[in-house]
Amino acid sequence: MAGVSAVTDFHLIATGTSARQMRSVCDEIDELAKTMGFPSFHRSGYEGETWIAVDYVDVVLHIFNQDARLYYDLENLWGDAKRVEWK
Repeated sequence: MAGVSAVTDFHLIATGTSARQMRSVCDEIDELAKTMGFPSFHRSGYEGETWIAVDYVDVVLHIFNQDARLYYDLENLWGDAKRVEWK
């Protein structure tokens, strides 16, 4: 996001297969981030079924269900940013 957004350095975008899986992934990432000294600043959508967003200041995590990821299409919205593939 460098040079494209003044808000964050990275958007991490993931897809979950169920609300339970999305929350589990969110919890695991949140715990790992805390142990590394990066506590979350804000979390939104955790109780929902479609999208969870967590703000770690330098990184914003987005976990979608498949339909919401296609609908919001953040990859296209932030298409000018350099893409970093991570598996």
